[in-house]
Amino acid sequence: MDGLLIVNKPKGKTSFQIVSEVRKKYNIKKVGHIGTLDPLATGVLPILIGNATKLSDFLMEHDKEYIACLVLGEKRDTGDIEGKISETKNIDDKLINEENIKEVLNSFLGESKQIPPMYSAIKINGKKLYELARQGIEIKREPRIIDISKIELLNINNNEITFKVECSKGTYIRTLCENIAEKLNTVGYMKELNRTRVGNFKIQDEGKYIELKDILNVPKFEIKEKQKLINGVCIEIDTNYNGLCNLYYEDAFIGIGEIKQKLLKRKIII
Repeated sequence: MDGLLIVNKPKGKTSFQIVSEVRKKYNIKKVGHIGTLDPLATGVLPILIGNATKLSDFLMEHDKEYIACLVLGEKRDTGDIEGKISETKNIDDKLINEENIKEVLNSFLGESKQIPPMYSAIKINGKKLYELARQGIEIKREPRIIDISKIELLNINNNEITFKVECSKGTYIRTLCENIAEKLNTVGYMKELNRTRVGNFKIQDEGKYIELKDILNVPKFEIKEKQKLINGVCIEIDTNYNGLCNLYYEDAFIGIGEIKQKLLKRKIII
């Protein structure tokens, strides 16, 4: 069994727990996931099964889409509803209107630098940041380049703002919520988060199983020297294409390869 299963992760479960459940259900050891979701978050969690786990590095770069709920007026140490209140600040009602909020949201479009939150799984000197945060230790974090391609206001309900955002890998929505609140001259935290898309994998496709040959949207190449690839030998191929590709032998899918400067190397052979 080699493929990808689209799971709609419920609130309260870790991504690792979902992987464990899939492993037990299908009685298979090789199971992984693309893009961790915190227990608080819900939504799309693509699960890689069998040889598809070898594609993890290639799929991690996918952009993502989220729907988030931001609560204004309170700041929490974790950046989300599960943390302790660390600050409160009045809300200027004159700023909380559709026109102004849309303007603030749009100011985050494009590339920018974002400082990762302390409550994150990023490792510094072998320690995960959230482990240090739980000890009351805060350290300097280097800003990272993120890219927000689309951001849309969905609803305003008193001091709560719901918005949809399409963003690059590595974007922390908790931090984005805090930054939006700052631009509205107050503080805030993320109340809810639902991931609706990871690359081409959408929440509407919950429960869908995608075979290995259909996971990547890449060209197909028919090869004649199958045994050489199986043995790990690179073979010459007449193409100007560079990148991953699906491999076929006698019209049958046999795996995934990578072409660099007319040399084909195996990635996955089944």
